[in-house]
Amino acid sequence: MRNKNYFFSPDLENVEYSKHEVTIKESCLQCHQNTKGYSNYHNPELIGCASCHLGNTKSLNKEEAHKGMVLIPGNLSDAKETCGKCHASELHKIENSLMTTNSGIVAVDKFIFGEADSLNYHYHIKDIQYSASDKHLRDLCANCHLGAEKTSYGEINQLSRGGGCNACHLNYSENAKKDLENYLASNKIELPKFHPSSDIFVNDTHCFGCHSRSSRISTNYMGLQETLLHKNDVINKEDYTVLEDERVYKNLEEDVHHTKGLLCIDCHSSHEVMGNGIRYDHAEDAVTLQCSDCHFKDKPNTISYYDLDAESSLVFLHRDYKHTDKQIIIAEKDGHPLVNTYVDTTGNAFLIGKNDGSLHPLKPQSTICSRDHAHKNVSCSACHSSWTSKCIGCHNKFDDKERSAFDLLDKKYVKGQWNEYVAEFSSSQPALGVREHEEGNIIEPAIPGMILTIDKGSYVGNPDKNISFHRLYAPNSPHTTTKAVRDCKSCHANSAALGYGNGSLVYKINNKKGRWVFTPEYELNTYDNLPEDAWIPFLEKVDDTVINSTRHDFRPFNVEEQKKLLFVGACLQCHNDNSKVMRQTLDVGLKTTLKNLNEACVLPE
Repeated sequence: MRNKNYFFSPDLENVEYSKHEVTIKESCLQCHQNTKGYSNYHNPELIGCASCHLGNTKSLNKEEAHKGMVLIPGNLSDAKETCGKCHASELHKIENSLMTTNSGIVAVDKFIFGEADSLNYHYHIKDIQYSASDKHLRDLCANCHLGAEKTSYGEINQLSRGGGCNACHLNYSENAKKDLENYLASNKIELPKFHPSSDIFVNDTHCFGCHSRSSRISTNYMGLQETLLHKNDVINKEDYTVLEDERVYKNLEEDVHHTKGLLCIDCHSSHEVMGNGIRYDHAEDAVTLQCSDCHFKDKPNTISYYDLDAESSLVFLHRDYKHTDKQIIIAEKDGHPLVNTYVDTTGNAFLIGKNDGSLHPLKPQSTICSRDHAHKNVSCSACHSSWTSKCIGCHNKFDDKERSAFDLLDKKYVKGQWNEYVAEFSSSQPALGVREHEEGNIIEPAIPGMILTIDKGSYVGNPDKNISFHRLYAPNSPHTTTKAVRDCKSCHANSAALGYGNGSLVYKINNKKGRWVFTPEYELNTYDNLPEDAWIPFLEKVDDTVINSTRHDFRPFNVEEQKKLLFVGACLQCHNDNSKVMRQTLDVGLKTTLKNLNEACVLPE
């Protein structure tokens, strides 16, 4: 490792300079003297100013020195000349990540509009044009991608979108914020003494701007469910929170990890967030961390500190971790290290919180999770998510007369805009669906991804002439994890969980014959005669040609699976979750238990 007193410039033929030589070589510090606030590894005494800001470092004339200067470095438009000079590998990964390309969002939107025949084609948000789908994305979706430029000074906040490397790595201290205010108030005459820091200390606000939309992972994690209320409706009401963009959220149960003070990056490390350079179809394909990596069954997968890859070693160094003598947990799927974890000599595992350095014991799976063979194909989040966001009644129509429309991609006002009208935001325990893997099917949470109508005719001047309706659910990891699990009836005898939508699902017995009866809460939609919030019809076969999911490998329960689930639901009408009979089904299976069937039992026809 290089001595801290030396500066390495990749664009100066590997010439090394002492700290004193760097100060003399760059004219920047003649005006910007005694500036503080830099992270240890981006101090201009080590790497100069031009490494990030470019410009003419040989001139003492202000105009000449600032020629070619990048005031806000880190945007992807200049990253090759700034951040990427030292972090070329990381830049390559970011440029191919879904956070930059938005490929999954574009693919689903184009599929819905009938402009593509697959949900898995690869796109880049910067390449879209002006088809009906492209314009829809420009008007409603194209704000949240890393290629969006950060053009104004200041810290990352709830309203921030994009900014390239800044999106995650820019931090303002209180002194830097105060100096910026004074600088702007003085008409840019009073130069700041405190510079913002570029470092690895990412907090949840860095994630919030983009991830508080769509599936609303950030707000879910905090225990906030979006509403259609106005801020004036909730003045002095403790049950609601108003965000910086004035959206109103109802306060619900927060994720158990959030209650412990854990950040998003405590689980999702740089290996997942920045990607690995591979272009994936959808977000869940890029996520390799599993709950079982930390909450292991027998013992965790680990490696030695001395076997860490270069990226992980740098994170370990920058965070000043000390556990070099202990084993570090790695993700089972791809082997990436979780450098803020370790296993001590007695086999106990711990996580070091990246927010404040607190030590969190990592508890193994409970016995019910590890021994339960009946639910081995059920994801952790299917049972341990306390709630998820839902929205229904979404109508999309193009207004060609809208003169104040804003193109989120080009960042300019245009004429004509797609408008989205939502009927209802709500929350509930998630519905369940089936992810089809080569190694076996997994039951995962699902939410209404697109239950919507699109007035495609309105885009070409013929409103109400070409309306398409779609009923697609999306796989979802709610990020509302709770230690307690949902009870058995909430899956086996719950209409929403099974995909029928909210309503009354009752097991009726007549003449020793049992049958399930479902009465929906919502009116039937005129386009497909299903309840507004439903995913599938009640115990009816769905046409195999009907697309009902935003993924080709994710689907609702088929009729046979529904029957099996409801069969157990019928047993639960008399036998509670913790009864001897129901516990026995988990240990030895349902078929074995049925051999000792009581005469009083009335099973579904």
